[in-house]
Amino acid sequence: MLVAILVSTRKVTTKWLLAMALLIIGVGQVSAEVNPRYAAIVLDADSGEVLHAAHMDAPRYPASLTKMMTLYLLFEAMDKGLMRLDTAMPVSAHAASMPQTNISLKKGDRLRVRDAIPALVVRSANDAAVVVAEALGGSESEFAKMMTAKAKAMKMTATTFRNASGLPNEMQRSTARDLSILSMRLMKDHPDYYHYFSTLSFTFNGKTYNSHNRMIKDYAGTDGMKTGYIRASGFNVATSTSRDGHRLVGVVMGGKSAQSRDAEMVALLDKSFIKAEQLAKLSPKAAKKTVAVPASNVVISTQTVRKVSRLSSDVEVKPQPLRVVTKPISQTAPLAKPAPSQPLIAQVLSAELGWAVQVGSFRASKPAHDRASDAARRFDDIASSQVKVNEVSISDRTLFRAQLIGLQQEQAKQTCERLVRQGMDCLVVKMPNS
Repeated sequence: MLVAILVSTRKVTTKWLLAMALLIIGVGQVSAEVNPRYAAIVLDADSGEVLHAAHMDAPRYPASLTKMMTLYLLFEAMDKGLMRLDTAMPVSAHAASMPQTNISLKKGDRLRVRDAIPALVVRSANDAAVVVAEALGGSESEFAKMMTAKAKAMKMTATTFRNASGLPNEMQRSTARDLSILSMRLMKDHPDYYHYFSTLSFTFNGKTYNSHNRMIKDYAGTDGMKTGYIRASGFNVATSTSRDGHRLVGVVMGGKSAQSRDAEMVALLDKSFIKAEQLAKLSPKAAKKTVAVPASNVVISTQTVRKVSRLSSDVEVKPQPLRVVTKPISQTAPLAKPAPSQPLIAQVLSAELGWAVQVGSFRASKPAHDRASDAARRFDDIASSQVKVNEVSISDRTLFRAQLIGLQQEQAKQTCERLVRQGMDCLVVKMPNS
């Protein structure tokens, strides 16, 4: 009798524990459903296939994800030559009146484009957003019309903008799907400027601002995009992450905290990467073809730097001393003499200094020169004479590569590492004939 009671009790206990476990799991699933601000989407950036969706077409407040469109139109103006990195934009009383977050601009100040971009990405500065809007549209309201028109042209059919910052406005609405379209178009249409979305900090008027976007720091492979928050929207984030040959774009809206929002994004990306890999195996024809790059030509890239710097951010690469390597001379081959204009030591130096840091490829020479000059200005030991624009023809296209040349291999590596930590993508390359 006692045994029967014990067995029965164990059965009840097991059922109770199972029920509680299911209840806990259910609560986690239902919480997203009962949160009226929640929406999410994850898609494959190459195929456009939606890997996860929840309320992706429901209207939501975009908050500071709005600034992605502000930046899109700024980048478009730069591509058209209407704006340059050194363009100084006037600060109006309206712009200076914008509430936090801001960079404390005052009426009569002037804000350069090169400072406005990280102010929008890193600080999500509302005053900087209005400065850009007024510079491009004449007024913020007119610029909002430009933003909405561009959204419609992109087939962001459910999006309406009323301001450039994402500050509260009942009429300013978008959807997770529309914001994923915007994220994709930023990468596709403005690849030369996409690197700004990985900027972790910037300094303006003597004050350093750090990024709110923890995904870039904490989730491997993430190299953009943007966070946003107002009380009406909850915590939003748009993210672009590359891993194992797949690039995913995700949008999560309506998080109850920055931490829960990021946790949701991580869970969705983890699940979606698995799904993307499974789909790739089922459809081998859809697998992307990769072109091998000779290791002797490309030594280090942005992805490599980020991976290494996460593991040992305070390890500093020490430059190697200049050394001459002698090789045995063939007894049958005649001894080659250096040309009079280039003595042996010059040949050695040329070989040792035959490395470059490439900071972008452009369709025109001017933006390439601007990018290289911007990179050079960040280093005291790099002269303006080391800025080079290398013109190359690939198939039927001509590209202009922005480079810092005349570097030793280790010096180039260190330079690239520092640029990446400042948010600028780069490659270390060996120059031809060196």
